[in-house]
Amino acid sequence: MPEIKPKEIYTTKEAQDFLKVSPSTIKRMLRQGILKAYKVGGTYRIWGDEILSLVSPKLEKKVYNAYSKIKERTKRTIEKW
Repeated sequence: MPEIKPKEIYTTKEAQDFLKVSPSTIKRMLRQGILKAYKVGGTYRIWGDEILSLVSPKLEKKVYNAYSKIKERTKRTIEKW
């Protein structure tokens, strides 16, 4: 598989292949703003750095931190009951 170049523009099909997700998942990611894209002539174009940001370890750490905060808040709420 070719490497993802940050300054290159990719189609949704190419992004789907890089991320190994279904077409419906790509559409959902675009709709929810998880993956930023630009609509050009009725089709979406995605910058390579957007794809790279999804698979970077920094994102994984952010998700873990968010999960930890939610878990702690839930614990405190349950203890108050």
